[in-house]
Amino acid sequence: MILTKNAKIMRLQIIEDSNGKNAGVFIPKEDWDLIKSNYPDIDNLEKELPAWQKKLLDERLEAICQNKDRLKTIGDLFFELDQ
Repeated sequence: MILTKNAKIMRLQIIEDSNGKNAGVFIPKEDWDLIKSNYPDIDNLEKELPAWQKKLLDERLEAICQNKDRLKTIGDLFFELDQ
C-alpha cells in the first residue's frame, strides 16, 4: 500500500513471475483513476523524449557523476532553504 497526496491508501498488488520474482504491479481501477486525476499527463509518460531533452538529461547526469560530492539529501536542501 502507498499513500497518495490526498492521504488515501492505495491497494497495490505485486505480481510475481513463475520464479517468484516481482514482475509487475496491479493497481485497481479506482486507484488508477485517482492517480490520473492528480497527474493528468501520466498517459504521456511513454512518449519518446525529444533529442534535445535527452541530451540535456545526459549532460546533467554526467555532471552529477563527476561531482558526487556536491549531492545533498533532501533534508539538507530544506535546511538550507530555511536559513
